[in-house]
Amino acid sequence: MEAKNHTHLQHFILLGLSEEAELQPLLLGVFLSMYLVTFTGNLLIILAIIKDNHLHTPMYFFLSNLSFTDICLTSTIVPKMLVNIQMQNRAITYEHCITQMYFFMVFGVLDHFLLTVMAYDRFVAICHPLHYTVIMNPRFCGLLLLASWLLTLLDALLHGLMVLRLSFCTELEISHFFCELTLVVQLACSDTSLNTLVIYFAAGLLGVIPLTGILFSYTKIVSSIMKISSAGGKYKAFSTCGSHLSVVSLFYGTTFGVYLSSAATQNSRSIAIASVMYTVATPMLNPFVYSLRNKDIKLALGKLLNRLLSYLPTCCYSARQFTIWNFKY
Repeated sequence: MEAKNHTHLQHFILLGLSEEAELQPLLLGVFLSMYLVTFTGNLLIILAIIKDNHLHTPMYFFLSNLSFTDICLTSTIVPKMLVNIQMQNRAITYEHCITQMYFFMVFGVLDHFLLTVMAYDRFVAICHPLHYTVIMNPRFCGLLLLASWLLTLLDALLHGLMVLRLSFCTELEISHFFCELTLVVQLACSDTSLNTLVIYFAAGLLGVIPLTGILFSYTKIVSSIMKISSAGGKYKAFSTCGSHLSVVSLFYGTTFGVYLSSAATQNSRSIAIASVMYTVATPMLNPFVYSLRNKDIKLALGKLLNRLLSYLPTCCYSARQFTIWNFKY
């Protein structure tokens, strides 16, 4: 007898990272702090780039979009997790689950494309410096961003529509702190073979191609840097892509770590804990990587914070001076 689809009446249960009651206040505090740091740090990066005319270049244009994507990515999953912990209610409605899954795929895949586009930008800047302004013109940068958005939206829409055709019966517990696509598909009591095929195909296409593009770009970059005779020239060339390379290593390192751990263990709770690294920790650390390794961002952030502190009472004068000194040196 074919199972009926009662998804409009059902809730999924997000088991979260731990079911121990004494750990819930700790998890609430940790994830609230991480979310606030992520939101504030990435927002400051965006504002600093907007306010500083010296940062109106392709590299920082894509960086501001990466920061916006990181804010949206964490905002898709963390607030619901915090509400569930605070209310001691692990339920999430079917509609909310599908919506969360859709936007997580959008911003998660968009991260991949933005990192690839940023790698291409560094490739042009180092390997073809004389043609950089011609190649990376505003129109071309806009087209790269538009293409990235269209591909991610279409990918997420395809997976979302294919999930909507599935029927869900009784086992509605998701061993995660958000609605992850593969886990939701595994709960279906109807045939999911087509969904699984599309998931693997899309993961291979939208995962391997961006990574290949990044590796190709940095292979050419390293080759060009090695041809520079002076040590100072090599350091200056490498410093222009050091921050991006650090973010790429952090993003792909944590992502591959999660998938390798999922292949090595069947413990879904351990996989959920490992997923925190690329869903929450990496977006939180990205602003620190760019602000600590990039002098232009440090100066822009110093100016921005000084401007913000200038609106505070005179009692904060010393704090303002400390901020200027800290970002200057």
